[in-house]
Order: sequence, then C-alpha cells, then structure tokens
Amino acid sequence: MSTLSVPLTPKLEEFIDSLVKSGKAANKAHAVRQALEWYQEEELIKEILESERDIKADRVFRGDLRKLMKKFND
Repeated sequence: MSTLSVPLTPKLEEFIDSLVKSGKAANKAHAVRQALEWYQEEELIKEILESERDIKADRVFRGDLRKLMKKFND
C-alpha cells in the first residue's frame, strides 16, 4: 500500500475528524479510503446505468468480444 499526501481544506479536515470522532471511520486514513471506495462504486454505477441506456437505445456492439476489444485497442 502506498501513501499519498493531499492538502485538505479546513472544512474537509473537520468533516474527516467528525467521521473519526463519531466512529464511522477508524482513523483519518480510513475515512479517506472509504470516501475513495464510495466514489469508485458511484463511477461504476454510472457506467452500468449508461450501458443500460445504450442498450435501450440500441447503441450496442454485437459480435465476438475479443475481436471488438482488439479493434478498440489498436
């Protein structure tokens, strides 16, 4: 696991401290990791919803997935 130093606004630092004090996070690093994991999940949900919209609008690729991937990677 790597370490990353990120400057925080006083408001964000206060929020992180409140998460720790309330027991919602074990420590500051845990609070930040949780936030990043939630953000990652939200991004994945957005992608899934976008895919569902594409399917409903018939904007989908059909065929062999390996061949399609090769086209996009070339």
